[in-house]
Amino acid sequence: MNTFEFTHEPLEPAALSAALADPAAGGFAAFEGRVRNQNDGRDVSRLEYEAFEELAQVEGEHIVAEALRRHGALRGRCVHRLGALAIGEVAVWVGVAAAHRAEAFAACRQIIDEIKHRLPIWKKEHFADGDSGWVNCTHCAEAARVPDFDYSRQLVLPEIGTTGQQRLAQSTVIVIGAGGLGCAVLSGLAGAGIGTIVIVDDDVVDPANLHRQPLYTPDDVGRQKAGAAAARLAAYNPTIRLRPMPVRLTAANAKEIVALGNVVVDCSDNFATKFLVNDAAVLTGRPAVLASVYQYEGQLQVVRADARGSCLRCQWPEATRDGLVGNCAESGVLGPVPAVLGSLQAMEVLKLLLDLPGQMRDEILLVDLLDLGQRRLNAPRARECNDRCARIRSVDAAAPTPELEIALPLAEAAAQGYRIIDIRNPEECAQTPLPLGGHQSIPLPRLLDAASTLDPRLRYLLVCAHGIRSRAAAEQLRAGGRGNFWSLRGGLARQG
Repeated sequence: MNTFEFTHEPLEPAALSAALADPAAGGFAAFEGRVRNQNDGRDVSRLEYEAFEELAQVEGEHIVAEALRRHGALRGRCVHRLGALAIGEVAVWVGVAAAHRAEAFAACRQIIDEIKHRLPIWKKEHFADGDSGWVNCTHCAEAARVPDFDYSRQLVLPEIGTTGQQRLAQSTVIVIGAGGLGCAVLSGLAGAGIGTIVIVDDDVVDPANLHRQPLYTPDDVGRQKAGAAAARLAAYNPTIRLRPMPVRLTAANAKEIVALGNVVVDCSDNFATKFLVNDAAVLTGRPAVLASVYQYEGQLQVVRADARGSCLRCQWPEATRDGLVGNCAESGVLGPVPAVLGSLQAMEVLKLLLDLPGQMRDEILLVDLLDLGQRRLNAPRARECNDRCARIRSVDAAAPTPELEIALPLAEAAAQGYRIIDIRNPEECAQTPLPLGGHQSIPLPRLLDAASTLDPRLRYLLVCAHGIRSRAAAEQLRAGGRGNFWSLRGGLARQG
């Protein structure tokens, strides 16, 4: 039995309560939210509910589990209706069984409050004189709570004041990636009072994320980042609206997602996504704030397609293949580095929305956190880009991905005739030797230079720690006409 679920069928409270019966429970509390015939003095004829079911299902189960754990309750469940509901029907039901009534009451109240505040559920009220349109239910929760968040310290800034604060409250910012950069960006924007923040990330929280992603705790491991980040930010500032989108940004959805906001912020950790954000921003005319980190360094760039500014492709017409340059998992990173770059991104977003002085334009900022050095490099618009960008490719459809990954145990791959090449650096090889004899060790940079010396009649399987560098190398070699290279999917991390 799921602890949270949606249904299009009428709810039967008696049956739902009976399913939670527990001989150890001395207390039981239930809540029924019903459709009423009036709202704000207007006659209501019926109600409709819609939801982002995939995200809400997972987040709803987390909410119930949190409430039971916090209050020491034994069992709990929440069921929410979708579709059309008539007056008097039960729209949402919550039940909690606990050893004592106090725990049952407290857990039941926490569940319904958090369901209304955190889940992507929308309702439409049909009035006698028209309908309300689709309204996010978090707005209803916010109105009921009458939240208070003090912006006084930024309101006194002469460049902001109440007019600037209203401008922020009316803005929507899209944040792509809720990792190290994203946590700093999201915290800065939430604290500033951005009206709506859309969080796009299809990843889940991993223990290795925690040292540089302070929006998450060990209890969030395995949870979707978009939902976990939205929940934490909603508790931090209940006056803003959070829209978690646990999806991967792809060529099929990039323009649609980017177009939702006034500004898009790229906090991803791979070149493919960064160029996709860049292209979608240019094509939709949205400003984009981009950043990346490498060990103790980072760089920042603002793309102003809305003001005929330069973009990534003005300097790099083609995206670097992911894996040829180290990411955090491969090269390491110190937690404050993405925090600093993410805070700079948040500042650039606020400068754009408030039209503050000092906005970046047609330049790249390089930051070295070891010697606290900064350099600004000119990044002019490409000469051939006159009325429109001449280097942007359509992002409406994804290009086909070649089948170049092999998902086999190394011993089996060797038995099938693949020549194994370990492309990790010598330090990695010494720390975690390849569990197989008879292989070659050729570090990635040397492999790309020496590939022509390898027998073109043989099949080579490239191996690295997580399959990122090996895939990039295989793609690079195949692009150069060497079709006899494959990558071990998932790298050594998936070999058990």
